[in-house]
Amino acid sequence: MNDAPISGSRGDWIADKAIRAVFALLLALPYRWRVPLCGWVMSRIVAPLAGWRRRIRANLALTLPELPPDQVRAMERNVPDNVGRTLIEIYSGQDFIDRATRLPLEGEGVAALTMARDEQRPVILATGHFGNYDAVRAALIARGFNLGALYRPMSNPWFNDHYVRAIGTIGKPLFAQGRHGMAQMLRHLRDGGMLGILPDQRMKTGVALNFFGQPALTALSAADMALKYKALLIPTYAIRQPDGLTFRIVVDAPIPVGTPEEMSQALNDNLEKLVRRYPDQWFWIHRRWKQ
Repeated sequence: MNDAPISGSRGDWIADKAIRAVFALLLALPYRWRVPLCGWVMSRIVAPLAGWRRRIRANLALTLPELPPDQVRAMERNVPDNVGRTLIEIYSGQDFIDRATRLPLEGEGVAALTMARDEQRPVILATGHFGNYDAVRAALIARGFNLGALYRPMSNPWFNDHYVRAIGTIGKPLFAQGRHGMAQMLRHLRDGGMLGILPDQRMKTGVALNFFGQPALTALSAADMALKYKALLIPTYAIRQPDGLTFRIVVDAPIPVGTPEEMSQALNDNLEKLVRRYPDQWFWIHRRWKQ
């Protein structure tokens, strides 16, 4: 870690202190209690204060206007619940890793992914802010996949400091968005490594592609890298199960080679198909369609 002093606002520092206190209390509880409790805190306390319910309603009104009001109200609770569960799972270290590494891999892309690992062929694993994306990383690293991850640093520098430590516990290498991280990431791919990436957030410099029937600024970088380094581009997801604590790790078939726009649209379509099946599990709190 960088030993330089952290620079941020006093408000960020206070917010981080509050977050650390809540996490410390939750992490003192048994895993089977802390995960649903953090989901409840995020759903019932944080979401209303942060304006997440309003944003969820707006996103659903834009993309799924046919949803009945009772389902919208349920998603206002369930989406933040999944976000809270995901966050405390990531901070649970070995407790989370032990559970994720026992999960079997399933799906049409498992054979291609395993062959690429054995041949040391580069792979870009595209997932989304769905279920718990880091369960995929833990499950694959435990099986000997040389999987690095690209992440976007948090705007709160104090929170980012311990968040990076938490995701680093699940596995390394990690590559921060930016020039230095990009150079390390490309070296990792050139050497036959695998990279996990979440391309489902709004990218100001992206291309307007279709997502849920609406134009969404989408990064082409995953497809660009796959084409440049002859890497497989494989969608993969961790689908949270009804018990709220376990997952299915699904590896879909590789995206066919095409133009960066075609391949990126295929990723959008793949994720949309999954979200339509499990709408509560995607992070509808993001400003995905903001222009």
